[in-house]
Amino acid sequence: MLSSSTYIIAEAGVNHNGSLQLAKDLVDAATYAGADAVKFQTFNASASVARSARKALYQKGLTSEKESHYEMSKRLELSREDHETIIEHCKSSGITFLSSPFDLVSAQMLHRNFNLEPIKIPSGEITNAPLLYYLGQTRKALILSTGMSSLGDIEAALGVLAYGYCRGKSPSLPNFREAYDSTEGLGWLKQYVTLLHCVSEYPAASGDVHLQVMDTLQQAFQLPVGLSDHTLGIAVPIAAVARGAAVLEKHFTLDKDMEGPDHKASLDPEELKEMVTSIREVESALGEKLKRITQGERANREVVRKSLVAAKSIKKGELLSSENLGCKRPGTGISPLLYWEYEGKVAKRNYQEDEAID
Repeated sequence: MLSSSTYIIAEAGVNHNGSLQLAKDLVDAATYAGADAVKFQTFNASASVARSARKALYQKGLTSEKESHYEMSKRLELSREDHETIIEHCKSSGITFLSSPFDLVSAQMLHRNFNLEPIKIPSGEITNAPLLYYLGQTRKALILSTGMSSLGDIEAALGVLAYGYCRGKSPSLPNFREAYDSTEGLGWLKQYVTLLHCVSEYPAASGDVHLQVMDTLQQAFQLPVGLSDHTLGIAVPIAAVARGAAVLEKHFTLDKDMEGPDHKASLDPEELKEMVTSIREVESALGEKLKRITQGERANREVVRKSLVAAKSIKKGELLSSENLGCKRPGTGISPLLYWEYEGKVAKRNYQEDEAID
């Protein structure tokens, strides 16, 4: 999955509003924008949300007050058949289908029925040890979002994944710790896991993002790092790519005015396309670390650099000095770096004003 280019995930999430046609339209929009993958959310409401669960504050303001968290989840749930249709549409559209499982039942479906890879682990599941353990056992590439987490939370989650990758049979906190500290466990993590810095606010304020945390995560865990971005606009994701994000995930929608929990904090299709285009331009501009003169610069430097010239008419035999030596364009003659070597020399011939010294 990872390459020199940032892997761009267009996060459709639940912005299909439970409509299979809208889901397919989101796939089309992500393809149009040039994203590498379009990601949905896979969950079984009965397996992931208690009927007594409250909505998040941002969800309350964007959905019906009469609808419970469980009822909202049930309405937005995609069936196995829906997944089959969306995956087939992704294949025909030439874009990769991804999803985030929010419960063990969903993770098993993505792995067993669709052989999905990579699998994205959402921030809210970073303490869901049974889910992490199962996903590690699949020995597939995983992308782990780290919103609402401390470094300790992330390390603990990686320990569970490492133990799963090692196919340990007795899951426990001590064994997770041992797996994380082992050469084998770390080897699996480095081979398969990417971390995403994330601020789980909808929308997140740019000042709360602290993109330098990406550096901290990379230094702490020695794993590829990217960003799951919830800010408004495209400035932050572009900056993340300039800082070396291996993966960039961004929510998008067909219409920000639709009713639903995530539409307001999402990009519209044209903004998504602009983000992808800008990111690719930034990658091109980043280039290589070697400082070299480009072909275009070679042509320009003769025009914009300067040469030693006669600042006024000079007669043969006259001493060259600060009074009659100057530095003017073009740079096709003797470099002004040699100014002081020519100062005090005798003119070998007559020079007109502005004529290059030879």
